[in-house]
Amino acid sequence: MINKKKKELEIYLHIPFCVRKCGYCDFLSFAAGVEVRERYVERLLEEIKQSRELGQRYKVATVFIGGGTPSILEGEWIARILKQIQAVFSLQEDAEITIEANPGTVNREKLGIYRAAGINRISFGLQSTEDKELKRLGRIHTYQEFLESFEMAREAGFQNINVDLMSALPGQTLESWCKTLERITKLSPEHISAYSLILEEGTDFYRKYQGHQEYLPSEEEERLMYECTGEILSRWGYQQYEISNYAREGYRCRHNLGYWERAEYKGYGLGAASLLENIRMTNQTDIKEYLRGNYAKSEEHLTEEAIREEYFFLGLRKTEGVEIGIYQEHYQELLYKLQMQQLLAEKDGRIYLTKRGIDVSNYVFAQFIDG
Repeated sequence: MINKKKKELEIYLHIPFCVRKCGYCDFLSFAAGVEVRERYVERLLEEIKQSRELGQRYKVATVFIGGGTPSILEGEWIARILKQIQAVFSLQEDAEITIEANPGTVNREKLGIYRAAGINRISFGLQSTEDKELKRLGRIHTYQEFLESFEMAREAGFQNINVDLMSALPGQTLESWCKTLERITKLSPEHISAYSLILEEGTDFYRKYQGHQEYLPSEEEERLMYECTGEILSRWGYQQYEISNYAREGYRCRHNLGYWERAEYKGYGLGAASLLENIRMTNQTDIKEYLRGNYAKSEEHLTEEAIREEYFFLGLRKTEGVEIGIYQEHYQELLYKLQMQQLLAEKDGRIYLTKRGIDVSNYVFAQFIDG
């Protein structure tokens, strides 16, 4: 009997716990005591165990431990989770294994455990190098604590580090944002994610600042911040490969690229999503139900139309865009219209967002959904 080659799979592990919920955050995360966290890890291990049949068909290319603040857990717990993944799935030799961490929640011992467990990429949620901006965001750390955590990660052997930054913050100026970028580039992380603050409904920031734009940078200032990001990071050797992501050569985040290219992925944990054979699944979002062992919540078989829409509004996030051959006839009129509006450009059979298109990317993406 001929063994079929295993398909590639990405794995996402959701750790919903954090020390304190930040005012801008709309992720599925919350503070919880040690007992709840420990019970959650046990359920997470059990959920992974149930995927043995999946493990026969797929080989894992990337693992991403996100949250919340995964680094709030004991290092041994993270090691147990990864050991369970390895017991169920075979991992590629060069698998990218990432953990998100907040400054001040890691130490030398914990970082050593991560490395021994196979984690080879760490993503620090810094947001700003200005302590007053961090305080307004509700972050629990200072810039100095980030510097200490970053240095410890280097000493532990991490050669692939991402730093998350955030612009258009309350009270932030173009000068303070550029200062943050300059400080971080001098540390030479391999990857930088630079997002713009979005006021998400249901958050403290939405209630506080919606309708009070005077406390936030203007649209013009926000646009200048975005331009400044590209200019500074390019000067320091970072290549923009997605709307909000920049990397040194060879350090693009393979896991996130998989999302934008509609790779197959399996999510474990509270609220985690999966995409397998064009079936999108979402896990339980109620922590009490999850702790009872009720993991799955919903399942959607994607239509051809939904697949086409995702192909464009996910793929166009990449600076290199997407190939248009397979869907050119279906979207011919729309593609022509967006090119005439100078929002899309075409080269070598691919379409991609222009500089102007990036500024109004949500409008462009909506055209493919509404169209």
